[in-house]
Amino acid sequence: MDLQALLRHPGLLRARARVHETDDVTLREQVELARIPAPSFAEEARRERVRQRFQELGLEEVAADAAGNLLARLPGGSPAAPPVIFSAHLDTVFAADTDLTPRVEGERIHVPGITDNARGLAGLLALARVLAEARLRTSRPLLLAATVGEEGIGDLYGVKHLFREGSPHRGAAAFVSLDGSGVGRVVHRAIGSHRLRAVVRGPGGHSWADRGMASPVQAVAAAAAALRRVRPPAASAASLTVARIGGGTSINSIPAEAWLEVDLRADSPAPLARMAAEVHAALRAAVEEENRARLRGTPRLELETEVIGDRPSGETDPRSPLVRAALEITRALGERAELAASSTDANVPIALGIPAITIGAGGESGGVHTTGEWYENRGGPLGVERALLLAAALAGVEEE
Repeated sequence: MDLQALLRHPGLLRARARVHETDDVTLREQVELARIPAPSFAEEARRERVRQRFQELGLEEVAADAAGNLLARLPGGSPAAPPVIFSAHLDTVFAADTDLTPRVEGERIHVPGITDNARGLAGLLALARVLAEARLRTSRPLLLAATVGEEGIGDLYGVKHLFREGSPHRGAAAFVSLDGSGVGRVVHRAIGSHRLRAVVRGPGGHSWADRGMASPVQAVAAAAAALRRVRPPAASAASLTVARIGGGTSINSIPAEAWLEVDLRADSPAPLARMAAEVHAALRAAVEEENRARLRGTPRLELETEVIGDRPSGETDPRSPLVRAALEITRALGERAELAASSTDANVPIALGIPAITIGAGGESGGVHTTGEWYENRGGPLGVERALLLAAALAGVEEE
């Protein structure tokens, strides 16, 4: 990448100027998208609005795939060449009935999802808009993807489908996810996760008449306590969280069922697999201990485990052309560049060996994933400008 030539390119200078001149449009679209409910697995209304904007901007081959991802291609590039993919996820962590009325306090806009990921989607639309207005075409295909199922319960459903076995997108030249705010961070390390739900079932009974029966709650409580002794390998970045626990029906009953959910995270596959094995062993041991303590002749407890989330881990080499371009462009815009790790749509292509990163789309934010989420447009245009320059560096640009 010849950064200086990129910065002097006449067409890109026009496009970069349009980023700042139309910043009010980007912010308006961000607020509009934030007001459309989009829980994971129920993103249709927001997807339809993005579809409408893609079509208005003159994008080609605008269509939803079998998973519900919305795909579109900017004019330019040979369809046979490996594409550069820019994406932003459609879904939020909030239920459909969440109040999404924006509230403005000073420079801050408060509304759930205004940053994660209405900002990323607005950045994706702005990228398409300024390329069109500056009459630029890319040298290689530039594919835009508004993905579904990125958030927790979605388990990267959309991007997993995008890169499923046999998909032509597995040959992508690069993948860049626009997610949230900020200008400096370049997420090149994918934090993987293994999430499981364990359910312990037994006969249940009356707390007095059936005393001595094995208790699912006691087994689950013992398992939760035992999981404190599961330690991540010293050389890795990893975590274990007992996230939720429940069971029982009344104060005077031996429960018939109890459950817990565990979230494991690590920056590489080996420690994640090791911790998962230890968690499963601890669960089995806790249930067996409760079974041994039960009154002789009474029914045994049964353990059932289900994997409810599985995100791959990995790293895009910081010396790769993609990461180096992102860092150099960030610095050229006068911002401090920072390599980072997170769990995003980029996890999947990273794990497949496809050059991939996640970057913010500008601005500042707080309270993400809470109903107090806010966004402030300080540095907002710079985030879009960074995405534009990175797209140009990866896909090339040509005057129409």
